Amino acid sequence: MTRPASSSPPSVKEWRLELYLSEHDPDTTARIVLDTGENVLESHAEARRNPYDRAMPEIGDELAAGRALIAMGRRLLRAAAGDMKAVGADETETLAPLWLPRE
Repeated sequence: MTRPASSSPPSVKEWRLELYLSEHDPDTTARIVLDTGENVLESHAEARRNPYDRAMPEIGDELAAGRALIAMGRRLLRAAAGDMKAVGADETETLAPLWLPRE
């Protein structure tokens, strides 16, 4: 099925995400700052190398960055849920939690 052509141009937004990694062997820390132009959100995460494992800094970077990105996604989902609730949207039950209670 086709949709009628829209007369309004598509909306384009740019969000800036900065990822900072710091390594203090055996720990790697990631910090993410997301600037939406209207809000700034921040998340942090860590990775720790087992002292018996070979030092591979890129693995620590990937783990810490991936965990920080997941945490940022959860923050965005929480923000959207709060915004929907604030405008009176119906609450829907989810089969699995979108974020962990401690985050």
